[in-house]
Amino acid sequence: MKQLLLFLFLFFLSISIQAQTVTVRDAETQVALPVVTISSQDSKVFVTTDKQGQADLSGFKGAETIQLRLLGYKKQVLSYHQIEENDFQVFLQPTSFTMDHMVISATRWQQTSENVPSKISRISPETVSLQNPQTAADLLQLSGEVFIQKSQQGGGSPMIRGFATNRLLYAVDGVRMNTAIFRGGNIQNVISLDPFAIENTEVLFGPGSVIYGSDAIGGVMSFQTLTPEFSMDDELNVHGSAAIRTSSANNEQTGHFDVNVGGQNWAFVSSLSSFDYGHLRQGSNGPDDYLKPTHVEAGINSDKEIVQTDPLLQVPSAYSQLNLMQKIRYKASNQWEFNYGFHHSETSPYGRYDRHNRVRDGNPRYAEWKYGPQKWTMNHLKINHTYESGLYDQLSLSMAHQSFKESRISRNFNQAEREIRTEDVDAYSINADFMKFTGDRNTLYFGAEYVINDVQSTGINEQIDSGNRQPGPSRYPDATWQSIAAYLNDDFQYSDKFTFQAGIRYNHVILDADFDTQFYPFPFDEANVNNGSLTGSIGGIYKPNSSWLISANLSTAFRAPNVDDIGKIFDSEPGAVVVPNPDLSAEYAYNADLGIAHTFGEAVNLDLTGYYTLLNNAMVRRNFTLNGSDSLIYDGIPSQVQALQNAANARVYGLQAGLQVEFNHGLSLSSDFNIQKGEEEMDDGTISPSRHAAPWFGVTRLQFDNQPLELELNAYYQGEKKHDELSVSEQGKDEIYALDAEGQTYAPAWYTLNFKARYQLSETLETSAGVENITDQRYRPYSSGISGPGRNFILSLKMMF
Repeated sequence: MKQLLLFLFLFFLSISIQAQTVTVRDAETQVALPVVTISSQDSKVFVTTDKQGQADLSGFKGAETIQLRLLGYKKQVLSYHQIEENDFQVFLQPTSFTMDHMVISATRWQQTSENVPSKISRISPETVSLQNPQTAADLLQLSGEVFIQKSQQGGGSPMIRGFATNRLLYAVDGVRMNTAIFRGGNIQNVISLDPFAIENTEVLFGPGSVIYGSDAIGGVMSFQTLTPEFSMDDELNVHGSAAIRTSSANNEQTGHFDVNVGGQNWAFVSSLSSFDYGHLRQGSNGPDDYLKPTHVEAGINSDKEIVQTDPLLQVPSAYSQLNLMQKIRYKASNQWEFNYGFHHSETSPYGRYDRHNRVRDGNPRYAEWKYGPQKWTMNHLKINHTYESGLYDQLSLSMAHQSFKESRISRNFNQAEREIRTEDVDAYSINADFMKFTGDRNTLYFGAEYVINDVQSTGINEQIDSGNRQPGPSRYPDATWQSIAAYLNDDFQYSDKFTFQAGIRYNHVILDADFDTQFYPFPFDEANVNNGSLTGSIGGIYKPNSSWLISANLSTAFRAPNVDDIGKIFDSEPGAVVVPNPDLSAEYAYNADLGIAHTFGEAVNLDLTGYYTLLNNAMVRRNFTLNGSDSLIYDGIPSQVQALQNAANARVYGLQAGLQVEFNHGLSLSSDFNIQKGEEEMDDGTISPSRHAAPWFGVTRLQFDNQPLELELNAYYQGEKKHDELSVSEQGKDEIYALDAEGQTYAPAWYTLNFKARYQLSETLETSAGVENITDQRYRPYSSGISGPGRNFILSLKMMF
């Protein structure tokens, strides 16, 4: 009898446990919906459905209001009792538009976008799957609101609201990716990320210094990688995918595999991607100035300039890349969860294509100019604790170590000496982030951060004929860069119509650099920075009804000098050399945003965001003197001495506009358009256009979605930038710009027409294909040193299991 009672007890207990697993489906197709965010102020927890549309609701038991959100679906609000009565099945109704989805980039915690006054764009996995971006830089471009500059195929430097490079911040799983050698010139670090291993991408526009500290002036790009998924029952949750892809414009050969194995308390996800790209072919219709029908064939005794059989092929631009990821997730209890992530990315060496366009005395300037392998490794441990205490309700403790290795290898045409400059950066960070509900309508987010970067830089001069190596000048001094900070952010929902948010951060930066004066006679042998910065933000959201949303935001941001700013030596352009300046101080940005979004009935949605940013004490390149001299011999050429200096004010203002129109039978039209103007003060008091304020640009998409078939015809476009609209520092770069009728540099307008298709062959197999740049335009995005791909055929096959 006791055995029978025990059996019945365990049986009903198992039913009870199983019943706490909710399944969320599309109300029309009955398809299970992954990545549905489930939250409740009652239980003060968040969960997300897995790929089977399931999530554990045990933490929500007894909750009166449980909210379920997914982009493209109407928000559902139910009580735990209602979900239980419906056998833990929830059905979401598709909707044409939504102004409410879950974001994490604004506070590091999941919150609804309707409570965030800053503009945030999300790039969904479904968009990535249809569009097939080759790199993470191409992935960002899918938003239609981030402009991508490229100096070579192995690269991609985002521009957001007139800012770029080290005035933008990258975060991977919440970890700061920016290092002390992120430069003011174009940077390529974003390509270290694997588009196949990213499950969600968010772009926060405007200052983000309250949460992220230095560098977050123009925006924050937040990448969330694949999350290991638990099993909701006694069986292992095993699923994954494998994909292969090829593209014609660069003979791409890509392969990817990922697998998730999850139990009730343990879960693992592994990911492997391999990319191989040949030299990139540009289009046949466009400016002849972009053609470079020759390339250098390097030799030991002499170098030769070779005439190409295909003048549209951009040589050298080929490269390959390998990405690995391993993540482990352990749920010790309902209160404690541990996550560990390992990421590794490594490229082959790849040519800096724009430098190969430079000419000296009628010959190519360089026989070699390439980046060595770009390597990035991250170990990341994150501990989450949910506990209602006097100090916090949720705690996230994040500890990370990143290793960055990069190098530059150059040699002048028919010269025997090769210059090798290598940088190694070890970046350590620890973040403690807290969330506390202080009432039914108020939430506090607060935390502290410590970051330290150790920079090691070496220089080697190598004789290619003998192999003899000698020490050479390094690009940077050896240095440490430290950041110590604390912040507080308050989210107050005054009413159902108005939400208020305000934040403040204090950040202290310490930099110590030691210069080697063996090769350059600097009048100093060290540089030190030790100063603090206070930043803040205040904003609100007003929703008079379900069809209107009005947001306003005032915020400040800062960028502290880093090792690249105070210590770099490089040739910025022919006849100019940049030298160290140890006297730099932080620059500050002051920003105002106003956003309006309105839904017209069930068919049209329009959103507009205007912004104005003032940059004070801006670090800009200006003429300088070294030991009393305004020039020196660099790389055999008399060169004007320059240095970064706090010598200017700058301003950027613009408008971002988005339109969505929903027709019948799965047909829709969407468009994103961006226009910005940037100005900066020059030495003589005149005003120059800002280098990183791109011409107007955007994308328009016509989509048809009738599962299992999805089709899209789109156009990407950019406006012209005339010679007098170019920054003064850009006007002399005839190796990257076209020439107008007067022989002056300018950036021509361009467009591409593209067609994409995806078809679900079965539950486990899908294929996608596309034709990019259908009209085979020869175009070059503004400030880029390499042309975009010509007509490009893409074919991809993906298997899910």
